[in-house]
Amino acid sequence: MADSSFDIVSKLDRQEVDNALNQAAKEVANRFDFRNVDAGIKWSGEAIDIQANSEERANAVLDVLKDKLVKRGISLKAIDPGEPRPSGKIYKLSVGLKEGIAQDDAKKIGKIIRDEGPKGIKAQIQGEELRVSSKKKDDLQEVITLLKGKDLDVALQFVNYR
Repeated sequence: MADSSFDIVSKLDRQEVDNALNQAAKEVANRFDFRNVDAGIKWSGEAIDIQANSEERANAVLDVLKDKLVKRGISLKAIDPGEPRPSGKIYKLSVGLKEGIAQDDAKKIGKIIRDEGPKGIKAQIQGEELRVSSKKKDDLQEVITLLKGKDLDVALQFVNYR
């Protein structure tokens, strides 16, 4: 019998992020507390730019974006907000998006699987993802449950379960 396996990845659905950004932009444009504060949110290459006339307002726009991302099923671990920085009369804040599992995070996840997971589980690092395989599908389910219970710095998805 062949081994069963699944892949652990960290990917973003760009369309959902774009939808959340558009919803946040509409809310910022229409909300009373954002009137006359030059608040705005838009794409800037691979990052999201937020601007407002004060540090507090920039953070408030970030909170609106976070709320919209959560409603669209995007983990907040997948964003990397910077600190608001003054730029003339306005404050700018850049929000980076994190995709892929870094080598050190992949090694950390592999160590958790080896140490705390069931025996007979193999975890291989393949670029920016991990392939986990075992003879028993029940062991794979245990690994998924184990990793969902851990507080890791990466938003994980489990794909290609076979």
